[in-house]
Amino acid sequence: MAPRSWPWWLQVLLVAVAARAASAVVLLVVARQQAATPWAGAAPSYTEYVGLFWDASWYREIAEQGYPEALPRGADGAVLQNAWAFFPLFPLLVRPLLALGVPWSVAAPALATVLGVVGLLVVHRAVQAFLDRSGASGTGTGPPAGSSALPIVTVAVVATHPASPVLQAAYTESLALLLVAATLLALVRRRYGLVLLLVPLLGLTRAVALPMTVVVLAHVVDRARRRDDVFPRADRALLALAALLTPASGLLWPTVVGLATGEPDAYALTQGAWRGRGAVVPLLPWWDVARFLVEDAAPALLTVAALALVALAVWPRLRALGPEAWAWVAGYAGYLVVVLEPGTSLVRFSLLAFPAAAAASSAALARGGRARRTVAVGALVLVGLLGQVLWVWLLWRLVPPSGWPP
Repeated sequence: MAPRSWPWWLQVLLVAVAARAASAVVLLVVARQQAATPWAGAAPSYTEYVGLFWDASWYREIAEQGYPEALPRGADGAVLQNAWAFFPLFPLLVRPLLALGVPWSVAAPALATVLGVVGLLVVHRAVQAFLDRSGASGTGTGPPAGSSALPIVTVAVVATHPASPVLQAAYTESLALLLVAATLLALVRRRYGLVLLLVPLLGLTRAVALPMTVVVLAHVVDRARRRDDVFPRADRALLALAALLTPASGLLWPTVVGLATGEPDAYALTQGAWRGRGAVVPLLPWWDVARFLVEDAAPALLTVAALALVALAVWPRLRALGPEAWAWVAGYAGYLVVVLEPGTSLVRFSLLAFPAAAAASSAALARGGRARRTVAVGALVLVGLLGQVLWVWLLWRLVPPSGWPP
């Protein structure tokens, strides 16, 4: 860890660069064992590996060719997998680099890496704002009294998350992490005009604007019940607008897809092309996957999963970070439960729940003396780094003809 006397932003940059370098090493080593795929030949280069594989190929198609005019359908009339499932903001941001002659496999990962580093800077500021806002650093359930290490430790844990190599790949996680952290930071600092600018951008990046509605409402409730807090009419109006704009932003891209294709349910139909049931069905896919994995033990597995989510939602260390941090993790987790077909991508999706990493970091920092805290924090980082090796080897590496998506 960088010396704490250094500026916070320099500490974050050093941690981010070290983490991305470690991930690059893992990617390069695994790439040497990668068989030929539809995206690249055997043993692809680093830029090919992070710029062309998996969903990166869809974002490349969007950036270079745009979206199809109509939904592609098979002989049976069912909608086929197509680019409308993927949000437009990231490939649109890459397009100016392509216009300058930079190839996609260089431009997209480079932009994602920069966005990821900026996202970690904002994560640091957001966690610091949680502490300043809630006073968690001085509570019995928060990090150690007087400690200022939680923001940078959280950055280290997020930067070494098992799926963190995606922060340097042509995926939207970097941009989404930046926008999620920036939105939470703006809410905590009561910069509601900025929230109104950020939320639509989030709605054009990933399908995560809807759960942000829970955060806005939690913030409104918390502020309204503080009798010692002046709640000006202008703030009330801006928050009311944010409470309307946030769910609208969650529906923005599906609406655009429907208007562009002439089919109101085009986005849902496209998403269904990736689902085992062939359609987007709430909750039931969890039963399907549990039955596939453990057959008759499915009820027990789902019960354990539900209890784990409840435990996360009521975790004192998460709640100690304040209503915005808690509401994001709880709302995001609940949203994934309702809309997602569970699979290996859950590891990647969990990257955006960075307040949970802050809560885990606070638990590590609450250990006894400095040596024990160092060991606990080191264990979190080491688990993440080892998890990266497994994630890249088992999921990012494709063993033709098919594999589990990262």
